[in-house]
Amino acid sequence: MKTELTDVTETQKTISIEIPTDVVDAEFDRVARGYTKQARLPGFRPGKVPQTLIKQRFREQILHDVMHGLIPRAVEEALQTRGIEPVDTPDVRDVDLAEGRPLKFTAAFETVPPFDPGDLSSITLRQASAQVSDEDVDDMMRRLRERAAKYETVEGRAIADDDTVALDMDRTDAAGHVDHREGVTVQLGAAGNPPGFDAQLVGLNEGDSKTFAVQFPEDYSVPELANTQQTYSVTVKGIRRRVLPDLDDEFAKDIGPFDSLSALRDHVRHDLEAEAQDNARRQVRSELFRQLSQRIPFELPTSLVDREMDRRVEEFARQLASQNVDPRQAGIDWGQFREAQREPAWNAVASALALDEIARREQITVMPEDVDKEVERFAVRAGRTPAALRAQLEKEGGISRLYAGLRREKAVDLALSRAKMAR
Repeated sequence: MKTELTDVTETQKTISIEIPTDVVDAEFDRVARGYTKQARLPGFRPGKVPQTLIKQRFREQILHDVMHGLIPRAVEEALQTRGIEPVDTPDVRDVDLAEGRPLKFTAAFETVPPFDPGDLSSITLRQASAQVSDEDVDDMMRRLRERAAKYETVEGRAIADDDTVALDMDRTDAAGHVDHREGVTVQLGAAGNPPGFDAQLVGLNEGDSKTFAVQFPEDYSVPELANTQQTYSVTVKGIRRRVLPDLDDEFAKDIGPFDSLSALRDHVRHDLEAEAQDNARRQVRSELFRQLSQRIPFELPTSLVDREMDRRVEEFARQLASQNVDPRQAGIDWGQFREAQREPAWNAVASALALDEIARREQITVMPEDVDKEVERFAVRAGRTPAALRAQLEKEGGISRLYAGLRREKAVDLALSRAKMAR
């Protein structure tokens, strides 16, 4: 077999392959014999149809089978011989196939060349503060108090600021189209209320009706309402007020297993400190990835970036589906959304390649027991047995991804241990 490698760019390559005539003819004969055993042609007993007739009658099918029998093996052998690992399935082009002649074709592919990720000790990372102030604790206590608020029915007075109101409501646009809603709940003072809407409700009593117009500004957050005038007709069905609980020991006991307000504050501080430490670690990792991505000395393989962009789109669609939102009905321009992922996808691919190269140069390995622990951890989170999860991962090719992910995590730990930390 003859091969010729062409460097199109540092990452894009083509390899021209020529398979000898005798190998091609032997494959033609092997495939034709298979059709001979199965063919049913008038005037011939099963298995006795001449091979020349078989090759004429099933020419296209035989050509297809010969290509699929020879080309993948030849590409794999040629790449292995040269020590090349493509990042995606090679694209086979310009196939010249006929019986009695060599099979010639070209395979185009992308690969990642070896490179120097640089001195890891030259990386400087800033450690963010994980301190939690008394003001932070007070703010969380305030939010806990607001979440525990109860609503009481208001009788004998009109609507006032901060009330929650139940309305039957018609909204009519300039063209006369009416949007009718019943039992709408409006919290006066909420940020999403139409401009001036709350002021029109203040002073109304239960059972009152009112019609008024609202002019929406040009920069309103809802495009279809921006710079329009809408007419509202409302009927007040009920008024409630929010009642906040006192911040005392009883409040703490209602929130959870806390004997006192002081114990609840200590718990809140501990949680905030843990969250701040997690955020600080994420920021350090993010900055490490950013600096590593800048050390890639070549243009990234397009297929890797495209694959990461697709992964991000699919992940977001799954998130919507998990929230009972149909991605197809979400009103999202998916082409635009995908294109918006190009830069973060590029950074993610670049940092991953840098970590892989660090792992290769430092001879970082992952032991089978490391994978076992990771499978067990995922199984606990998924509520499944480790054996069932491992079987699924093996079927889907996920074990190799686990190995790669753990290897990169070890490379991250190594890079962090050598980087300079500044405060």
